[in-house]
Amino acid sequence: MNHFSIRDIENLSGIKAHTLRVWEQRFNLLSPKRKAGNHRFYDNDDLKYILRIAYLYNQGYKISRIACLSEKEIHDLAVDVKHVRDNHEIFINWLMEASIDFEQERFETILRTAESTLGYEELVLKVIFPLLNKIGMLWLTGRVIPAHEHFASSFIKNQMVVAIDKLELPDPGSARKVLLFAPRNEFHELPLLFMWYLLKKNRISVVYLGINTDNETVVRYCSRQPVTELYFYIITNLVNCNMDKRVQELAESLPDKEIFFGGSQVCKLNVSPPNLTLLKTSQELLSFVNR
Repeated sequence: MNHFSIRDIENLSGIKAHTLRVWEQRFNLLSPKRKAGNHRFYDNDDLKYILRIAYLYNQGYKISRIACLSEKEIHDLAVDVKHVRDNHEIFINWLMEASIDFEQERFETILRTAESTLGYEELVLKVIFPLLNKIGMLWLTGRVIPAHEHFASSFIKNQMVVAIDKLELPDPGSARKVLLFAPRNEFHELPLLFMWYLLKKNRISVVYLGINTDNETVVRYCSRQPVTELYFYIITNLVNCNMDKRVQELAESLPDKEIFFGGSQVCKLNVSPPNLTLLKTSQELLSFVNR
């Protein structure tokens, strides 16, 4: 059983800690447990209950009305499929619940429902990546174990591979050939697979070198095979790596190639070689795909 602090609940539900305490006192909605030393904590069931309350609250239900509902009534309203269309929060919450409880069949069913409802690209950008950010945040604070992140990622990866495989082959006449990789010590593969999906959907030729790839391998490939552009990303805080030096060396080794760098660590880069472009937003990422 996981233990969550009120700050964890705030970050996951979007409801301020002060508001949660008011709800507890005024409406008796929540009953946190107590550790030795009187420290408050919430368990898995509390988190799922609060996510459902937060979802209904954000849908316009007054908290006074929610407080009058039974737990079953809150659950039934929160999973009402009539509210699903164009609503990403409900899918994130459902997938979060299934991940925390390691419910494999439920997780896969929700993924399929979300894809058929939203479309694959919207699912990834608006549901999957926010979900993984939340699970990753809990892992970093020790509130969940790495197995939760691996559990979610494995099913999402399988879905991505299937989605890529279903797409048409690249256009043989395409002028673009994009090399995809994640640098050494970067093991998060889902952003790279999603870029492969986006490029292949546009029938652009892709060379997929995968995760944990060193500069030497990239340079060697480019010296032997035609490549028009390179894309890589970093989302891991590579504490034992000089990112500036690694990026500068790659750009200098391939001065005739256009290199595109995405991921959350982009904002920490302090070098700007002329053949490097930073992709800081989802819109910039999509513009790269469609250029």
